[in-house]
Amino acid sequence: MSRKLGGAVGMLGVLLLSAQAGANEVVMQFRTQEDPASPADPAVCAAAPFEVNVKLGGSVYVPEHNPKDGKVVDGGGRRVGSATACVQVTDSAFPAGQQLNVYMRYNLPEGRFTARGTCTLVSNDVPVAGLVLAGCAMRLVDVPKGFVGGSVSSTSVFNPRKLPGYATGSYYTLYAYRDGHQRDASKVTKAQEAEAAAKARQ
Repeated sequence: MSRKLGGAVGMLGVLLLSAQAGANEVVMQFRTQEDPASPADPAVCAAAPFEVNVKLGGSVYVPEHNPKDGKVVDGGGRRVGSATACVQVTDSAFPAGQQLNVYMRYNLPEGRFTARGTCTLVSNDVPVAGLVLAGCAMRLVDVPKGFVGGSVSSTSVFNPRKLPGYATGSYYTLYAYRDGHQRDASKVTKAQEAEAAAKARQ
């Protein structure tokens, strides 16, 4: 998979809220991929409120999108953080419809976010038998200073059989609320100017 990062445009995906978000809302979009160089943090899984039998560690990247149609044109290449996923699997056949308890930690440029929720399995045979597709919905249960909470959702791929050509990873949207203090307007203006300049160079 190509790992070229879209410069300033890519970083804006993690560091800044979307243009449609309110003053105290922050929207972050990023991709995680299982990475041996970024193992699961055992302390995170030890804090999960359920019995964990699958621990996954990964790196966090910023995807680059085509502004015309929203398609991901590059999954991102610069590592901007790490993630730990703690999962409770009750049926190793991964039947469609099964819900898995999950407890996640994301170490991002904005700080450390921890979420708890479930992943619902969508299929276990698309595009090949043994590859598991899922959708996850979680509540933020621990957030950096300056935030009060929010939610995280994902479209995820699990490759429990280690099928060649497929990676375990997710595309996430993290939606968080700040504690009410206004953001530094100068920083937002500079970021918007950087985004506009990056788009103009495309």
